[in-house]
Amino acid sequence: MLVAAQEVIDRRGDFAPALLALDGGLTNSGGEPIVQLAFTKRILAGAKQLGLHTAIETSGYLGDRVDDDYLANLDLVLLDIKSSDPETYRRATERKLAPTLRFAERLAAIGKPVWVRFTLVPGLTDDPENVAGIARFVAPMKNVGWVEVQPFHQLGAFEWKAMNLPYKLADTPMPTPDLIERVMNQFRDAGCNVR
Repeated sequence: MLVAAQEVIDRRGDFAPALLALDGGLTNSGGEPIVQLAFTKRILAGAKQLGLHTAIETSGYLGDRVDDDYLANLDLVLLDIKSSDPETYRRATERKLAPTLRFAERLAAIGKPVWVRFTLVPGLTDDPENVAGIARFVAPMKNVGWVEVQPFHQLGAFEWKAMNLPYKLADTPMPTPDLIERVMNQFRDAGCNVR
């Protein structure tokens, strides 16, 4: 179903008083919101005009497409960094790591608030060196409020099946509490706020 950006803004306006009263806002997630750059830019600008807090959830892979006006309408970027190792990143995302890191560095340079999201996948992203590399990259960035460790789960497996796509992580277990604690401690020990 196609929806015009103005329709989204108008509908959000109906809820703006309640959202403001609850300290709520608008988060564009996806997929990848930067894929629909002009559309999400209009929605973010409209939300800012309503006085709402704005955020996007992004891999940062397409961050080079984002202009300063787009960033001006953002209060927070939820940035997924799945790996510090280019090969691990490619296995996890089928993309290059460098664009995500460039976007993170750009956000740090302008002081744009960021929460880094790290998906902990046993056998894929859990290597101690991988975690340490992300922690070393993120820790000096004063704009990063949190590193959120997101334990892998199988809740989205049905989507792959519904699309008749092979699901490479079908046999991947959820991380154990001990593994989650080890990873959180790695981020803490590097100087990151972690949750």
